[in-house]
Amino acid sequence: MINRIYLKDFLSFQEVDLELDKGLVVFTGPSGAGKSVLMQSILSLFAITEPKASLGEVTLLDLDIEDEAFDIQKGDEIVIKEIKKDKARYFLNAQTISKKNLNNFSKRLIKHLHLKDTSDFESSKLINFLDTVCIKEKKDFKELKFNFDENIQKLFTIEKELEKIKEDEKNLEDLKEFAKFEIEKIENINPQVDEYEELNELKKRLSKKEKIQEVIEQANPIFNYTSSVNSALNLLDEDSTFFDEAINELNNIFEKFNDSLYELEELDIENVLDRIEKLSSLQKRFGSIKEALEYKEEKKKELESYENISFEKSILEKNLKKLSIEVIEQAKKISSFRKEYSKTLEKRINHYLEYLYLSNAKIHFVDKKLDKTGIDEIIFELNGVNLDTISSGEFNRLRLALLTSISEFDIIGNGILFLDEIDANLSGKESSAIAKVLNKLSQNYQIFAISHQPQLTSTADIHFLVDKKDGKSTVKKLDENSRIDEIARMISGEDITDDAYSFAKNLLEEKRV
Repeated sequence: MINRIYLKDFLSFQEVDLELDKGLVVFTGPSGAGKSVLMQSILSLFAITEPKASLGEVTLLDLDIEDEAFDIQKGDEIVIKEIKKDKARYFLNAQTISKKNLNNFSKRLIKHLHLKDTSDFESSKLINFLDTVCIKEKKDFKELKFNFDENIQKLFTIEKELEKIKEDEKNLEDLKEFAKFEIEKIENINPQVDEYEELNELKKRLSKKEKIQEVIEQANPIFNYTSSVNSALNLLDEDSTFFDEAINELNNIFEKFNDSLYELEELDIENVLDRIEKLSSLQKRFGSIKEALEYKEEKKKELESYENISFEKSILEKNLKKLSIEVIEQAKKISSFRKEYSKTLEKRINHYLEYLYLSNAKIHFVDKKLDKTGIDEIIFELNGVNLDTISSGEFNRLRLALLTSISEFDIIGNGILFLDEIDANLSGKESSAIAKVLNKLSQNYQIFAISHQPQLTSTADIHFLVDKKDGKSTVKKLDENSRIDEIARMISGEDITDDAYSFAKNLLEEKRV
């Protein structure tokens, strides 16, 4: 539940600090006082609406939720903070969180019921709810659903593979020719790893050959002075070993180059350059000779698979046929479980519709093409007509009946519900009906509602008055006497009559009973 809400500097409000508890929380007040602005600002703390306050904070307690990323365990206190300057920033338990991630997190806590939202009656949501109930109530359903989910995924994978094979078959000859062409192109060059680098080194040597020859010829006369240097060193009584070794090493280097000259002269320069150019083209295309050789092996495997494509296709088709039979059988069993519990849900919805002066809600199952949810499409009707054709008032009341019925199955452990204009433009009779159902719903949800009618207001566990004076809005928690005054104002207007006051007092006494 929400334990505290703090908001600062938003439109006509300077500061709002609300201490809260479980049950039904109602906001009332004159038109234009800022009730809707307040509700929207509270919702913005959960990234459901755009932020209006410069600073906002909400504290939540006793929630049945876990989140490893934010180190949240069941029952932990959760603090969400919103700061708006140039842009809005959000924090969850002092950790920065993006608006999108906060919105996703909030969906596990908050339900915002408004006229434009029809998602509660979406087939996928209702199917998910029925499956959750079936898992809880029927031991063998959990295993059945697990096996179905696993098999339907395998089925889709096989279908995808078959689709690719059939597509490949259309272009099989072209694919074969292309693979052969790519293989032959690389094999004709027959590249070797490191060959490109070795040939480039050889090319460098060839380009310097004449220059090296010239300088070696200029240096060769040094060997004519070897004996003279040795004689001079002997006369100086110096050891000539170092000189002899140096001259021998120099001679070896020069001879090694001369030997390589014979090898270089035997090379066909044009062939070397042509080879380098071919290897260079592979380098540019694939990044390296190694990657070119890996690509060739891939194409060989592809070519082999094309040769075996008919065999693979027949195996996949057999597996698909066998698995399809199994999955459809599982889907039918799942459907029978769903239909069984949909009757219970339908009965409970109609039970609450009696309080709401509606009746005859029907849940219909229509077969559809097999998908990840099975073969069921769920359609709601009220008095034999589609929900698209009923009034907004009827739709809202039907949705309340659905939510209240779902809450009885103890599926929702985090119930925090925000209601927009739930009793606007309703008769006293209809407003009383909604009040009764919300009173039941508040046993499983903490409910926030803006009320326009005394019947709903009188059932509130917490009653806040939103008022506006001199352009500034305020929120005040009302005590028993103040509640009577406010409800009486809602009945008779600013000039409160004795009858209105008595009626308001009686409404609150009925709530206590």
